[in-house]
Order: sequence, then C-alpha cells, then structure tokens
Amino acid sequence: MPLSETLRPKKIEEFIGQSHIVGGDSWLKSAIKGDNFSSIILFGPPGSGKTTLANIISNSTKSNFVRINAVLGTVKILKQELEKAKEKKLEGLKTVIFIDEIHRFNKAQQDLLLPYVEKGDIVLIGATTENPSFTVISPLLSRSKVLMLERLQEQDLKKILRSALKQLKVSVTKEAEKILINESNGDARILLNSLEDLSLRSKKIDKELIEKSNFIKILKYDKSGEEHYNIISALHKSMRSSDPDAAVYWVARMIDAGEDPLYIARRLIRFASEDIGVADPHALLIATSAYNACHYIGLPECDVCLAETAIYLSLAPKSRASNDALKNAREDIRKFGNLDVPFNIRNAPTRLMKELGYGSKTGNDNLPDKIKNKKYYYPSEHGIEGRLKKFHRSDKRNYNEKK
Repeated sequence: MPLSETLRPKKIEEFIGQSHIVGGDSWLKSAIKGDNFSSIILFGPPGSGKTTLANIISNSTKSNFVRINAVLGTVKILKQELEKAKEKKLEGLKTVIFIDEIHRFNKAQQDLLLPYVEKGDIVLIGATTENPSFTVISPLLSRSKVLMLERLQEQDLKKILRSALKQLKVSVTKEAEKILINESNGDARILLNSLEDLSLRSKKIDKELIEKSNFIKILKYDKSGEEHYNIISALHKSMRSSDPDAAVYWVARMIDAGEDPLYIARRLIRFASEDIGVADPHALLIATSAYNACHYIGLPECDVCLAETAIYLSLAPKSRASNDALKNAREDIRKFGNLDVPFNIRNAPTRLMKELGYGSKTGNDNLPDKIKNKKYYYPSEHGIEGRLKKFHRSDKRNYNEKK
C-alpha cells in the first residue's frame, strides 16, 4: 500500500490539520464521537483530508458504511446500494454512503440520491475539490452541512512528514524538509508520495537528492474549475486596486499553470474598457495589441507582453463611466421596450419621408420622448475623461444647435 494509505489516521484524535472543523468541541468532532451526524459535503483541495475524515467516520460509526467513487460508480450500482440502504433501515440499521468526487456525478445521478436523503434512508458524505455551489444540486446542498477544508499549513505538513520519516526509517536535512513542504503545495498526498519515492533512492534525503529527482511543484489551477475563476478575479481586483505587483503575480500564476495566453489577453481587453474606459482610451489599444502579440508569437515569448499590459492597466486612471452608461441604458430598454426613433433623427432617403418629418434634425432631441431627459453617461474626473468632461452636455448641445 502507498505510504499515504498506511499513515492515514483511524481516529479523530489522530487527525492533523483543519482545526476549524475538527478542533475543540466542534460539531464534526462531537458528531463522530457520538455517532450521530447528518449529511455533509467535504469541500477542499486535494490532500487536505477529505477521504481521511470519511475513513475516520467509517471506523467510528456503527452504521453500514458504503464507499462509491463517482468516477467508477454507475447508476446501476448506486441504485442497488440505495435500495439496500432502504432495507437496512427497516432492520433498524442506518447506512452512510460516502461518494468521493461527488462533483463528477451528473444532475440525474444526484437527483437519484435526493429522496433517500430526504427520507433518512441514508446519511450522505460527499467529497469534492470543486465548489459545491456550482457542482452539487441545490436540494442536496440544502439538506447537507458543507464543511470547507483548507490547504494544509506548514506546521501540519511538518507533523505528517516526521510521522512518515519514522515509518520509513529515513532522515531528512532541514533544507530538504523545507523544500519538500514547500513543493507539496499544501497537499499531504504529494508530500508523502514524494518522500516515499526519495526513500527508495536513499535513506538520507538532502537537497541534492531532491534536485536530481526533478520534482516540480504542481500549481493548483483547473482551467474549468473554481481556482480558474478565483485567479482571474484576483487579477481583475489587483488591477482595479492599481497594484501592478499583484497583477504581474497573478498573470505569472496563470501562465505557469498552462493557461491560454489569449484568454488572459481577452480578460485584459475587457478590463481596459470596463474599468478604465475614457479615462485612458489608450488602454484599450494597448490591451488589443497585447492580444495580437500573443496571437503572433505565442508562449513563452508573449509572457512579457501580458505582464507589460497588466502593469499599464494597473497604473492607468480608472473609470467605470462607460460601463455604467451602457448598464443604465439597458435598464431603460428592459423597462420601456422598443421605443420609436424620434422623427427628426430618422433616416430620410426619399422625398415623402422628408415631407413626413423624417430627418429634420433640430436641437439635441436624440432620445425617444419618453426618456428624452435621461442621462446615462456621467464622466469621471480621472485622466483624459476629466479633461473631456468640460465638453460634455452643454458644449456638445451648443455645437449641434449651431450646426
């Protein structure tokens, strides 16, 4: 068996980390000790202890405990286990069903669980690395307690490492210990698998041995998962806060994790219009140029283009006036529907249409009568937009009237 399995704790007292959900007199600790818990969803990154907690529950409960892996489990197997649980309940025995990677169950499979959870035929334990708000159906979520596990801290990983060293009967230098903990990226499974592999090569693990093994940190990033959106959100908020250091960091994180550079460039283009706008119209030109650069030269050469653009957008003056103007106009479109175009600004290609008043441009009545006094665009005082503000409204109207 892998080291990660042989070292897996069997009692809640042996569990390392996640003190916010298992420490002191927490609900989960009390529920496990009292063998009295409701359905739970364990949500957290790989190697944070979700399966270990399920195993501890398995060892602590008097219930019939069933394991199903969502990747391998079929609807037929699931139905069989649910019907067995129904029979066990009639015999007075509770069934706990642990579904690993529950996010891989589709809606129909999750719907199948619902009536059994509702009637108390089963207690559900689901484990997932994906945000259950997006991957677990609402009715199951509302009947479960969601417990969020965090990436393991350095002190937790040190305890796990030292326990493993005793088991393997190997030693590790301080420098090597630091590298192993850092490279594990908060994942106990990566730490133990790396240590086990190194122990097969030498009984003394040092920096040189690790470097020869070519260990590469696995960055937590899923192009279709929550972390993808967390990091792009972090980039947007960093640029919005005018923090170029943070912006470059998040760009580098995405690039090094294998993100498509064109995706990053598209997000920079959106930011240039949404958050900078007329305060610095050059921002949009620079962002679109970055997209073209990424298209033409690709990675790794285009990485500096993305970094340069993120820095420029971070330092540029900010204005959401254009974005807000569009939003305000759309609200009126939803509210009033398709209002008629005023006659004076309609197209007038024929004599009859001119006689009917089409295209008789006078003044500045460019909006339908119902909303003719509406204002959507409120320029900010920032950058170029601040300088253009004096031409807004009154001067523009005078120009049109003179014309």
